[in-house]
Amino acid sequence: MSKILKIDGLEKTYTSGSKQLTVLKNISFEVDQGQTFSIVGPSGSGKTTLLGLCAGLDNPNVGNVELCGYDLNTLNQDERAQLRNKEVGFIFQDFQLLPTLTALENVCVPLELQAAKDSIQRGKELLDKVGLTDRYHHYPSQLSGGEQQRVALARAFSNRPSILFADEPTGNLDAKTGETVTQLLFDLNKDAGTTMVIISHDLDLANKTQQILQLKGGEIVSNQMTQVH
Repeated sequence: MSKILKIDGLEKTYTSGSKQLTVLKNISFEVDQGQTFSIVGPSGSGKTTLLGLCAGLDNPNVGNVELCGYDLNTLNQDERAQLRNKEVGFIFQDFQLLPTLTALENVCVPLELQAAKDSIQRGKELLDKVGLTDRYHHYPSQLSGGEQQRVALARAFSNRPSILFADEPTGNLDAKTGETVTQLLFDLNKDAGTTMVIISHDLDLANKTQQILQLKGGEIVSNQMTQVH
């Protein structure tokens, strides 16, 4: 099985005045193509910083990230952006929908960036899959939190990404809505055969993935397979 994400010896340090704060220390792991993988840990353990490094949104001080066969250290910002646009999907805790665009237009944004000819059709199909057939033309402000996150799910899968990064995808939702969104996320992921990396402090969500990496104080404390296959 080929590796879609390889992390080798990552360290990330921030300088604040005369102090240096090491957020991540000696992080190494690999994710197989098509795998579901979660990164868990308490608040402040470095989860979101690690996700940013994995997706090439930030640079490590030490170490290497290989994403979809590309060594991110060798790519400039434009090349990284092109790689993300082509290969990567994102889901965020706070949805990050564009407020001036309708649900359908939000879903179509990644497709428009790729100049896809079937963007409207593809967008409608994905909104249908997440149960928002009657919400195509609603703006984010007209949608509930759960509906906004479902739009975000549809958008994340619209460009048929090779790998999807989900940062606390149910963090802003109540338990019942969170369960619905989780089920949709895993259903869409299974249909698409996408690799999925979830950042979460929710162990119930993490236990639905095939492998769990646990961080504490910026270091890996465990990395184990689950019972999920």
